[in-house]
Amino acid sequence: MNVIISNKYQSLLATLDVDIIKSLNGVFGVEELVTNFSNFYYNKMILDITAIQDYQNIATIQELSVNMDMSKIILLLDDSEIVNSPKFLSQLVSMGIYNFTRNIDAVRFLIDNPNTYKDVAQYHQLNDVGSFDPLPITQNATSDNNISDNVTSRLAMRVIGIKNVTEHAGSTTLTYLLKKQLASKYDVIAVEVDNNDFMYLNDKTLYHTTSNELPAFIASHSNHEVILVDLNDKGPIGSMTEVVYLIEPGLIKLNKLIRKDRRAFEKLKDKKIILNRSVLNEQDVRDFEYESRSKVYFNIPYLDDKLERHHNLDEFLVKLGFVRINDSQEEKGSKLFNIFK
Repeated sequence: MNVIISNKYQSLLATLDVDIIKSLNGVFGVEELVTNFSNFYYNKMILDITAIQDYQNIATIQELSVNMDMSKIILLLDDSEIVNSPKFLSQLVSMGIYNFTRNIDAVRFLIDNPNTYKDVAQYHQLNDVGSFDPLPITQNATSDNNISDNVTSRLAMRVIGIKNVTEHAGSTTLTYLLKKQLASKYDVIAVEVDNNDFMYLNDKTLYHTTSNELPAFIASHSNHEVILVDLNDKGPIGSMTEVVYLIEPGLIKLNKLIRKDRRAFEKLKDKKIILNRSVLNEQDVRDFEYESRSKVYFNIPYLDDKLERHHNLDEFLVKLGFVRINDSQEEKGSKLFNIFK
């Protein structure tokens, strides 16, 4: 079931032949949208951008992206010059907002076929990454003094949460390995929430914080391109621009998950499901998808955490949109086992 929030394009959205669980019309502040829908279960939200108060201020869209799961939102753009400018569209992509269009037929398509970074990469102005300025605010728009300069400076930053779905699915080790692999091409840091297992990795560049302090930590490190957040089993996702969900596909782990919550996979619909520490082959993955009625985003096998690089993680990171990783391949003649460094 889907949600429609409309304003200027109410009549156009009324022509959509989709299952609707809730429909609102008018202009709403970001805080009001977050309050009404943060705990409301829906498949997709079709959001008329003119229904967002002060929508031409890119910081407003950033605030929305930080507090809502944008992979479930289809943004119907208006025909204004600001919203359709290359800079505005590039900033949407930088925030991990991939499902946007001005075409009602495209809205219908995106409900069942959400975009990936590859589909919107042409809008991404990589030369602007790290130097985004707030877009000009129109005469009718009002500036929100509660939005700090830190929010504006974070427009190009990706905050990626790594969260366990099955118990202890490996979020800490995977976060550490991804951070190591990204560091060759991106300005990246990693932080663990609530637990402090990072201390056992003997890496002083890894951080620790609490759930309550996480938003402040992100704001204070907004000069980085990427923040990887180890959410462990229960960390909050509200401050993330995107989240990947880890499942260790062992029989005991899966049975425990289903006994705890029989709707677990229903809740993961349209999420980025990662099979981690997996021994499944391609056919096994297809069987898993069929039985769980879910879609696997990526299948990561057991990895040797002592190695410097992993080809599987290169593929995973490129799929997430970190295209510079393609330039990070090992030079010919590198040692296979890295015994002597």
